[in-house]
This record gives sequence, C-alpha cells and structure tokens, in this order.
Amino acid sequence: MPDQLTSDELVFFVNGRKVIERNADPEVTLLTFLRKNLGLTGTKGACGRGGCGACTVMVSKCDPVSKEIRHFSITACLVSICSLYGAAVTTVEGVGSIKTKLHPVQERIAKSHGTQCGFCTPGMVMSMYTLLRNHPQPSEEQLMEALGGNLCRCTGYRPILDSGKTFCTESNGCQQKGTAKCCLDQGQEDSSSCGSNSDISTELFTKDEFQPLDPTQELIFPPELLRTAENPEKRTLTFHGERVTWISPGTLKDLLELKVKYPEAPLILGNTSLGPAMKSQGHFHPILLSPARISELSIVSTTSEGLTIGAGCSLAQVKDILAERVSELPEEKTETYQALLKHLKSLAGPQIRNMASLGGHVISRHCYSDLNPILAVGNATLNLTSKEGTRQIPLNEHFLAGLPRADLKPEEILQSVYIPHSRKWEFVSAFRQGQCQQNALADVNAGMRVLLKEGTDTVEDLNVAYGGVGAATISAHRTCQQLRGRCWNELMLDEACRLLLDEVSLPGSAPGGRVEFKRTLVVSFFFKFYLEVLQKLKKLDCLCSPEVSDLFLSVLEDFPITVPQGVQRYQSVDSCQPLQDPVGRPIMHLSGLKHATGEAMFCDDIPRLDKELSMALVTSARAHAKIISIDFSKALELPGVVDVITAEDIPGAKDSKILAIDEVLCVGHIICAVVAETDVQAKRAIEKVEITYEDLEPLIFTVEDAIKHDSFLCPEKKLEQGNIEESFGKVDQIIEGDLHIGGQEHFYMETQRVLVIPKRGDQELDIYVSTQDPAHVQKTVSSTLNVPINRITCHVKQVGGGFGGKIEKPATLGAIAAVGAIKTGHPIRLVLDREDDMLITGGRHPLFGKYKVGFMKDGRIEALDIEFFINGGCTVEDSEKVAEFLLLKLENAYKIQNLRFRGHACMTNLPSNTSFRGFGFPQGILVIESCITAVAAKCGLLPEKVREKNMYKTVDKAIYKQEFNPEPLIRCWNECLDKSSFHSRRMQVEEFNKRNYWKKKGIAVIPMKFSVGFTETSYHQAAALVHIYTDGSVLVTQGGNELGQGIHTKILQVASRELKIPMSYIHISETSTAKVPNTIATAASIGSEVNCRAVQDACQTLLRRLEPIIKENPEGTWEDWIKTAFEQSISLSATGFFRGYKAFMDWEKGEGEPFPYYIYGAACSEVEIDCLTGAHKKIRTDIVMEACSSLNPAIDVGQVEGAFIQGMGLYTTEELKYSPEGVLYSRGPDEYKIPTIADVPEEFNVSLLPSSPNPLTIYSSKGLGESGVALGSSVFLAIADAVATARRERDIAEDFPVKSPATPEWVRMACADRFTEMIPRDVPKTFKPWSIPVA
Repeated sequence: MPDQLTSDELVFFVNGRKVIERNADPEVTLLTFLRKNLGLTGTKGACGRGGCGACTVMVSKCDPVSKEIRHFSITACLVSICSLYGAAVTTVEGVGSIKTKLHPVQERIAKSHGTQCGFCTPGMVMSMYTLLRNHPQPSEEQLMEALGGNLCRCTGYRPILDSGKTFCTESNGCQQKGTAKCCLDQGQEDSSSCGSNSDISTELFTKDEFQPLDPTQELIFPPELLRTAENPEKRTLTFHGERVTWISPGTLKDLLELKVKYPEAPLILGNTSLGPAMKSQGHFHPILLSPARISELSIVSTTSEGLTIGAGCSLAQVKDILAERVSELPEEKTETYQALLKHLKSLAGPQIRNMASLGGHVISRHCYSDLNPILAVGNATLNLTSKEGTRQIPLNEHFLAGLPRADLKPEEILQSVYIPHSRKWEFVSAFRQGQCQQNALADVNAGMRVLLKEGTDTVEDLNVAYGGVGAATISAHRTCQQLRGRCWNELMLDEACRLLLDEVSLPGSAPGGRVEFKRTLVVSFFFKFYLEVLQKLKKLDCLCSPEVSDLFLSVLEDFPITVPQGVQRYQSVDSCQPLQDPVGRPIMHLSGLKHATGEAMFCDDIPRLDKELSMALVTSARAHAKIISIDFSKALELPGVVDVITAEDIPGAKDSKILAIDEVLCVGHIICAVVAETDVQAKRAIEKVEITYEDLEPLIFTVEDAIKHDSFLCPEKKLEQGNIEESFGKVDQIIEGDLHIGGQEHFYMETQRVLVIPKRGDQELDIYVSTQDPAHVQKTVSSTLNVPINRITCHVKQVGGGFGGKIEKPATLGAIAAVGAIKTGHPIRLVLDREDDMLITGGRHPLFGKYKVGFMKDGRIEALDIEFFINGGCTVEDSEKVAEFLLLKLENAYKIQNLRFRGHACMTNLPSNTSFRGFGFPQGILVIESCITAVAAKCGLLPEKVREKNMYKTVDKAIYKQEFNPEPLIRCWNECLDKSSFHSRRMQVEEFNKRNYWKKKGIAVIPMKFSVGFTETSYHQAAALVHIYTDGSVLVTQGGNELGQGIHTKILQVASRELKIPMSYIHISETSTAKVPNTIATAASIGSEVNCRAVQDACQTLLRRLEPIIKENPEGTWEDWIKTAFEQSISLSATGFFRGYKAFMDWEKGEGEPFPYYIYGAACSEVEIDCLTGAHKKIRTDIVMEACSSLNPAIDVGQVEGAFIQGMGLYTTEELKYSPEGVLYSRGPDEYKIPTIADVPEEFNVSLLPSSPNPLTIYSSKGLGESGVALGSSVFLAIADAVATARRERDIAEDFPVKSPATPEWVRMACADRFTEMIPRDVPKTFKPWSIPVA
C-alpha cells in the first residue's frame, strides 16, 4: 500500500456545479455518487454492468492537445468517481426540468409517446442529448448508433426513434403522415371494412407543437476546467478508499515508476472489463493505476507503412481514426482498417466504446475479443514501455495465449499499437456471429488475411484467428502453413475446412456451449472469406481465379442496421366530439414529462430515511439439499452489519417460500438476509455466511426428468370435444411431432425493490414497493408478521415494468424486509441486483409439447390431440393457472371438430416460474401454428391457405362452450393480407429464394383470438375514491398500478369526460391500500378498463349530486358549482365500484364462460436469413388489431408494438441457459439478449381496426396489454419458412424439430449443408454439457 494515507481532493463538475470530494473512494461508482451523495436519482440503475444504458450520462472533457471539448455518453454504473478528475458530468436533471424548462429532447420523447414505464427514459434522453451536443442535426444512422446501447422493455423502440427523428436532417419517413394516405400503405386504400378515409389518422403527435433546438442555450463547459486543461496538473493524485487506493500519475515517467513499485496493479481507464470482473467474479485489486492524464498514451501517428494508435484512445476514438484513414488512403492499403471498422460498429454499445480503451481491450485478451483476431492476422505490433526503456512484441497467438516469453513484463505498460497498411493482393476480412446483431458478445468471431502472389491466385501467406472457440483467441497456425503455395480454389477450400476443424478443436463440454454451432461457424466463416477473396480477385481482373456463382453473391453482404419506418393507423374521434373531451385522442402519457426529466419517483428514488438499513439476500448454491447449519458469525463481525434474518425470526406463519426452512428446493432459494448500515456492507456480509448442505435426491431440472420421476405440481388438466379416436380413423393423413419452447425472463428495467418503514406502536408498517399487486404484498406481510391486515399499508408509486413478474415475488421480498424492519426497529430497503433478480424470480414457463393431427388432403383438420408439459419450477405459484389458461387458449382462431388438449405442470428444482404477459398463450399459439405449418407442408399447400380453411367463420362456440362471433377476426385477417400486400410479397419471396442459395427469405401471416381477463368474476372487481376540493381540483385514487401501460392517463381521460372538466383539473395519486382496499392484481389486460369503470362510477355519483346546482346555475363555472355544493353541505367525495365481468369455468365438465371477451388480430412478418451464420433480418411486420373504440390510440398502439417486440424476443433471441447443476447462467444483459433498437423490423406498421360496438366495456374499448406478444410468433414462423425453403433446396427432410427461440444456432444447424455435415459430432452422454435444455 502507498506510504501516506492522505487523499487528494477530487474535483469535477456535475450539471455546472463544482463538486469537491475529499474522501473519494475508488469503489464508489458515479451512479452511486449521483444517487446517494448528490440526490440526483434521475439516473437509474438497472444492470450494474453497463449493458442496458439506463444509467447513461454525458461526460465532457477538454482535449489537452487539440483543446476541443469532447462530449461522450457513458454508463455511470461502471465509472469510478476517481476517474472524473477534471471532467464535467451532465445528468438528466442538468438537461431540463418540468420545474424550470424542458429541453427539446425531453419534450419530444414524451410527446412522441416514447415513454411507458419510464425507467429507461432518462438514459435514452441522455444518449440523444449527447448526440445533439456533437451533431445538432444528426443523420438517422447516427441516431440509431447513439441509441444502440440503450435497452427498453416497454415501447418496442419505434416511438423513441420517432422522437429522435424530429431532430434529423433527412427523414425517410412518410411525408404524408396525418393525411390518411401513406406511401407505405399497400393494396386497396381503406376498404369498406375499415370505414372511410376521413375517419383514419396516421398521426399520433404534432411536430408543430415542439420547441426548436437551440444549441446556444446548452450548459457551457466550466471555465475552471478549461483553465486546468491549458495548464494540466502534473503531480500524482492519490485517492484512498476503504479497501482500494487509486493512483493517477500526471506524467509517463511517474506512471512507469509506479509500475515498478506496484507491478501487480492493473491500469484502469474505462473500467469496462475490470469493473464487471470485480463485481461478478470477485476480482479484487488493492492498488489501481489510472493513466488517464498521460497524453503520450493518446498520441496517434502515421507513416507511409502504417498507423500507430495510443493505447489510451477509446474504442470510439479508434473508430473515428480508422474511418479517417480509410477515407484518405487507397483501398488496397486499408483492408485491415476496414475489417476493424466493421467490428467496431457492432462491438458493445456506444457508451462502452466511449469508455473502453484500445489498450484495455488488447491486454484483457478476452476469448470473445472482436479486435484481437483482426489485429493478430493484420500483423499488429505492441509498443511497450517501462522504466528500463521501450520494446516491441508482435500481437500474435503467443501473446494472446499469455505465454510469458511473449507477454508484457510486470513493470511494462502498453503505450501504443502499430497496425501496418495492407498491400495490393493482400485481403483481410472480419466475421462475427452473436445472439443478435448489435450489442452482443460474439459466439464466434474471426480475423482472416491472405496474401496472394502478385497476378495469381497462389497463397503466399495466410493467417486465420478465431475468438470464442477457446480460452483465448486461437490462431490456426498449422493450417495456414500447410495451405501456403496452394491455389485459391475449391480444392484448397475443402482442405482448409478439414485442417481447420482438426486444429481449432472444441470439446463437447466447452464453456459457453453451442459447440456444434461454433464448429460450423469456424468453416462457414472461412467459406465466406474464400468467396470474398474471389470477388476481390475479380475486381483485380485475375483471370485464373474461379467465378463466384450469382446465387452466392448475396451472402457476402452482412445485414445492414437500418432505420425502422412505418405507419400507425387508428380511427380519429368523431368530429362532433367536444375538444375538451380527451377520450379517444392520442394523449401523452401522464408521467411522460417526468420520465423524461428523471423527476418521476420510483421506489428506490425515495430519499434515504433516518436510521435506514439495507438488506441483502443469501440464496442457496444447491438445487436440492437439506440445510445442516447456517453460520453467520463472520458476517456479523464485519463493520456496519446489524443482524441476520432467518426463518426463525418470522413471528407469524412460517413459509419456506419466504425463507427456506430446513431444505432448499432450487439454486436461488432464499435462505436468510443480512441487514447492514449500507448496501455495500450488506453485500459483502452475505459472502461470509457459511451454509452446510446435505444433497438430496432426485435432482430434477428438465421436463424429461419430471416425467421420468412423475414429478408434477398439480393433476393433469384436460379439455376435449368430439370423438378424437374415431375421427383419426377417418382422415386422409396423420402426422405427429413435438416442439420445445424456451422460457423468458421478464427483464423489467426496474428490478424488484421494497422499502419497509415501521411506525412506533400499534405494529404498523408503511411499505413502498414495486408491485402489480399491493394487496397481495399486504396480505403476505400480515400473515408473516401475524398482525391484522389493517396495520399494513402498501404504497405503489411508479413501477418500472412488470409484465407479470411483479405479482407474486414482491410479496415474498416485502415479507422478508418486513421481518427485518420489525426485528431491528429500523426502516429496511431491499433492492435486488439484476443478477439476483434473474436468479431468484423465475419467468415464463418453458414448454415441451407433442401433437398428433389428422387431416384431409385439402388441409382441413379433422382431429387434433395435443399434450404439453410446462416446467413450473419448485413450487406451484401460478403454474396450475398457466396450464389451465394454456388449454383454454390453445385452439387460437381455429374451428376443429375433434380436439383433445392435455396439460401438465412439472415440478423441478428450478426457481418457480410465474405469470408473464400473455399467460400461456405465447407458448400455445406457437404449438397450434406449428401444427398448421406441418399440415400445410404435408399437403403441399401454403400455410396461410390451411389457416384460412380451418379458421372460425361464423358465430360459434370455443372448445369450452363459450359463444363468440369471429367476424372481427375475419376482418383483421383480410385487412392484414391487404395492408401487407401479402400475396404479391409471397411471390417476391419465392423469386428471391430462387436467385439466392445462401440467403433465404421467409414470410408468414397468422390470425389471433386472444381471451382477455381472469376466469373468475371476483378478479374483475375494482374500486376508486374521488375527491373534489373547494377550488374545483379533483383527486382520484384507484386500485390499479401504473406499470407503464398508461392506466393513470386513461383514468384521467375517463374522469375528464364524466365530470366534463379539463384533464388539468384532475390529479391522480399513488396507489395505496389505505385508500382503496382489497385491490386485484393489475394484470390480464383488464387493469385499466375495470379501474376506469370504478372511477366512472364515482364520477357519475358526484355529478348526480351536482345536477341540481348545475340546473339552477347553467351558466356558472365548475368552480362556482363546487363552491355552492360545499356551502349546501353536499358531499364532494365518492367511492366508485365495479363488480366485475361475469366469468366462470367448470373444469370437471370442461365448459364455462371463463373470459369476458376476446381480442382479435393478425400479423404478417417477413424475414431474411443467412444460412451460413444463422443470422436473420426482420424486413417487415404488419399488425392489424381489433381495438373497438380505443380510449387512447397512442397508448394502445404503444402496447401492441411493445408487446410484439417482447414476443419477438421470446421467439428469437431470449435464451435462458442452465448448468447441469441447475444454476442459471443467463443473469444479465451480457448473457441474456432482449431485443435492441436494431431488432425492430425495417418496416413496422400497426393498424387499429375502426370502431365496432363492445357494450361490455367502458366506451367500447378493449384491453390490448398482452395480446401483441403472441403475434411475435409470426417472426418465428417466417424464419421457419425460410429454413424450410433452404432445406427443400438441399433435399433435406422438411419436417425439422421446432425449437424456440430461433437463435442463430438453431437456424444455422437447421440449414444443414456440407459444412454442418463435415464437423465432428460428440456422442451424447460421453461428455458433460455446459448447459442443459429444461423443456
């Protein structure tokens, strides 16, 4: 450790104000400092790894050489405050405020409906704001790039992009929006089924309302920092923390001396590698050396031979430097630079590229490094410096493997990287394939270089390096040696593939799994390189090289990241509707502006209370074991630790679902909780809790295991109609198949969190919790503490996304925190990290399904027998209900006379799966649509023809005997076919597929019948409380929770209409069980409408009381009437109640009327796949949804789009991986990929069918919160359509196993070809796989 322990002052600026921190701790991140020290809670924490962008802020620095001010976005969760010396930080609060003045970025994202839950919005605002500081009139491509590192789980990104496009110089969007005509509209203009043109609007916001962007009004860079930059501090700065010391030398000489003194100390710049490793892998370094102030590490120099880039340059700077060189030099000299640029565009998100340094990337030597393979084959040289002098080492396979003779000495640092120019007849290419196109680690990447003898196709030199297929970047040295002197032709290609597979070997148990896919990519990438070189030789007029077939050419082009375009169509309000009546209009989300300014109050934004304590959870490391002992003595010895809460501390009903009692049932089962003065102390203490286990048998993780051990959570569920066995004997053909559908993580942006505040006396508690069901939290805490429910008050402010994941688990966490609050007498705050949230909470149920379908030659299905098994986890939670709903919804839109549906919920040693948006239907629709597709393939018919033949056509009854009219279904189907120009595009797809061998397009259109609501009447009830105050202002309280779905906005619209006053008169407060008791979970798509009905009831009661006064004084104002009412002692407060929709289901008889009503829709999606890599591009999606009379088209369109994108993630990229021991690997945005902005279809159109009467619901509206998820399956079916085309062309059996999600791995391996045939295959059970499928 350093000799003296006096810290220097850390000086930086935040939002224009100087911050002097005299005790800067290197382990404190900027995010923590902003939120806890400065009280700036607008910046959100959502992942802790820099992978989601919620914590994005702007950092501004003065370049010491150019004296220019650089503005760049960073993720505050990774940045140590010690790295900010001399920097200016701008947070969302510094951009604008509703209290002072909004910035145009904030105004536009809110008014463009780009916020729903709002948790990601401050990060989105800061990414766009930083872009505008650098480019006041950006291009749409720059906008896409700027938002590439920001995740949103709610909106589907389209409205966020729309808000950003209003700043862009050029727009490819529709120039006729708002005119009811659009260049993207295809087919017949509004047919009679869709009303007249004048009724249809395509404008959800009006640009004319926006204030202009004035760059002169932005915060200036602090003059003090400008002066400092002109005369930079040269002395070494030291910051001592509790455990870590940060040393920032001012000169290169001082740095080199420090490296001698502390040879083991790592150099830290962006902290993008070291930070996550310290957090998740427990890496610890007592000394950190920061070279940020050393200008020599940022020098860029050029010679006629190449380019030298300082190791301190950020990857974003490297990208700009390389782009400049590419624009200046002849193409033949820039092969390596272009290859590096290609990967730099997709490497992480812009925030990480702004932080990560070239030197850090190279020295980290991650096996998945995107740049090291290219630098290695490009013959890059590392320039090293130490106190003893300088030397150069090659960046080759020996360095990348970390061999001591080829590595840095402990006292050396990397000063710069030299990258030579390429030469004529030298070709360099880069390849990568990850789970998705942007911001995803590569499964495999590669750098390849070949030098051909001038004027020939003879290999003079060859270098091939791969990442992702070993512990480090691997160079295929032997292969390259053997291929020198060979001609660049098919014989060489075959030999190269054989040699590569022999040299780049990957064991079946390799970390990361996907072994056969990775082996295939090794040779697929080389084949792509082979083709690329042939094309380049053609340009050089090399006559000796083979021609590339026109069928192959398209595979040489990577899928571009394009700016999505589209149209949103809805019915305008009647021209006779009063302007003051907001119902049916696209009103901005009530909290939109607060979301955009960071002023919306989420649970963890509540200021820290006096004597508040933090809680952290201890979870099981074993999947099924007896707890022998729990020793927390070492934890209690740590500073700040107050107590440990176990099941023995529970005063009321002890439930192992709250805290484990004697036995754990899964990895992640909560055993106990540590309470400490700070969250950091609590998290350190949980590492010291020692638990002794005795493993129990059996261990059950998969559906297959559960079936084998007869392990089920509930009895079999069954629905049947007709005579299934008899009908199978009368059909033309029978086929059988099975399918596997993976689970899904909710990935709400705001993780689970709760704040419990004990009150003195009477055992009262105030609980602030992020939940969809505060009454359930209230009841659970009541039973756990053994106190009456009336002593517990739950408050819900804003919820940062729920999707079903905040119904059950918040009750468990609230109960644990409440026990801690009662035991200690202090307020307790419990906030889960993303890793713990994903580990503990469970998600959508994985499903294994089997079907047997009997049909006639014309595609008419006569008999269908489906049996499915869902993986429910270790307790029943919602699994029985999910199984029931799956059965009820399974038939989708199809009338099949003879049906048998059977469902089972399996008990396994995994965390309990739970409610998730769609509640079984997203799995069910893929099962039934896969059956339809299989029938079509067997009959030689198009799937859409088989769908049409089997759809409900007239008033009929569902399998459970509930009557319905499918007329809106048929309208949606026909409208979707028309608006998407489906039939002409089907022919275009077929033409494309004839002309392209390695790329294929697929298209699919599906209908949807989605049942809304719960199956019990009592679950549809709702209550409200409305007060009118003497100034005429109105306060509304109701039982629904604002999750981002716009419930508060719709409720104010309803109250405004009913009371006939402007929305500005009305305020809606938090949801509180003290004001509205016995609430029902906000779920099942009906939360908004039932609570609107309760508010409507209260408002009508109040208006009836006011009627005599209004009649007496019809010319009076609202304020006059309220004043008179008060003077006449008329109550200005009313409760409202809605008893609920009638719903019931008799499972013994298999019949009932379980759902209040249905939502009908249809979706058409078109995709393009790369058969060599498994990548896909979403070209276009058209959705038509029957919304009846939308209360708020902007909110409803947003719900449809957001649900669709979430469903698209379920079916394409979101893959949960479990170890053979039942440990969830996918515990953050690095491993679990929800859709990014680059995943939105290139063209994305949504139409709400014009009004149709729905007397059951308020103002004939319908709840659209969930149904769109299932329509995401159209993307999966389009991918499967493309895969089937490829297989037909290759004469492979068309019936291939259906496995969701359609990841690049599944697509690539399904498109079997000579490369998949040549790879070595491991015999199952001869090795231990890295991960196991659980369905």
